[in-house]
Amino acid sequence: RLGGGGVEGMGEQRANGDAYGTAFRGYLQDIPAGYKRTEAGLIPQGWAVARLRDRSEIVMGQSPPGSSYNRSGVGTALINGPTEFTRIHPIRIQWTTQPSRICKRGDLLICVRGSSTGRTNYADDTYAIGRGVAAMRAKSDNDTQYLSYQVILGVSKLLDAATGSTFPSIDGASLREVLVLSPPLPEQRAIAAVLSDVDELIGSLEALIAKKRAIKQAAMQELLTGRTRLPGFGREWETRPLRDLADCLDHVRVPLNEAKRRQMPGPYPYCGANGIVDHIADYVLDDDVILMAEDGGHFAEHAHRPIAYRMTGKIWVNNHAHVLKAKPGLSQAFLFFALVHKNILPFLASGTRSKLNRGEMNKIVVCLPRNTIEQRAIATILSDMDSEIAALESRLDKTRAIKQGMMQQLLTGSIRLPIPDDDTEDDDAHDA
Repeated sequence: RLGGGGVEGMGEQRANGDAYGTAFRGYLQDIPAGYKRTEAGLIPQGWAVARLRDRSEIVMGQSPPGSSYNRSGVGTALINGPTEFTRIHPIRIQWTTQPSRICKRGDLLICVRGSSTGRTNYADDTYAIGRGVAAMRAKSDNDTQYLSYQVILGVSKLLDAATGSTFPSIDGASLREVLVLSPPLPEQRAIAAVLSDVDELIGSLEALIAKKRAIKQAAMQELLTGRTRLPGFGREWETRPLRDLADCLDHVRVPLNEAKRRQMPGPYPYCGANGIVDHIADYVLDDDVILMAEDGGHFAEHAHRPIAYRMTGKIWVNNHAHVLKAKPGLSQAFLFFALVHKNILPFLASGTRSKLNRGEMNKIVVCLPRNTIEQRAIATILSDMDSEIAALESRLDKTRAIKQGMMQQLLTGSIRLPIPDDDTEDDDAHDA
């Protein structure tokens, strides 16, 4: 029987069938040779898709009783989260005599709570792990380091998908459900080795930047106090209050409410107490100025963060930063370096919110050479150090971006690494 449609219905069914067949053939043609379509997208033949729970053991941390904590080294070292994390391995800060959950040497440690969610370290020993940390170790026929990169990529996707949470977190169920793309073990090791090499380069750049910053800090301590003099300069130094050295241009500041700021996206830096807050479509100043924090949650960290920064060109300044310009005959750059890490706590007004009033700011004392040429020479040395550090930081940022791109390509099989024939495994056995 042909059904209610008769011969016309049969023709319609044949037309639909031809359309479906064409679509299906197109679907197959979209798959490149050597790849297959999976729930995770296109992946190479010989690769498998699994959940993290299938490829690894995951231990979610649990905090021991507070009464068991100590800092005298009694019991098992406790890892609670980012406080103990460094670039690679955690450090020991506190211990517990009643560990609840344990990680093993070689495990990947993952922060799963708070603003540091997704940050990782490798366990170099047995540790107790608190509720802010999870531990992952690969099952047999899986490489822990390769899986670690898969976890980092998967967690970053989870965090990107999370919205509306100031303090993100990852629960055990979500972590176990992370999709893992798994090539044969030799290819896992090859991919892990390449990414590990990039990590080592990143680590060496971070160490070099830290060293350069320490050298610059030491140079500032010597050069900005006159303890070390540059060759060819012998005139005395003097100590003067800031009101004698700089003009305060606070009249150019213009407050800008949050709603209006969001309506004015543009190219010009919008500056506040702690630095550049945003970029907007208008400016109130076009000059070389020093911006010094007036208020905000800035001063409690004065020993670790600079309280002044320098801006050149078109900017908008709100009313949370003082605007300073060196008086004629003085070096703007020297004055900036003299102020950048100045201890201003004695000059702050007391109250519910610390504030550096203009009158008190003008009392800040600066030590400087009488010779403007010496001021400029010192500033040039420190500026050159800043330029070197900035170049290294730019290289570091580019290397991190390159690593992200490599992870996207290598961990999805979009780019394949050559594997020696005698080091490959049977793909069918792997898929099974």
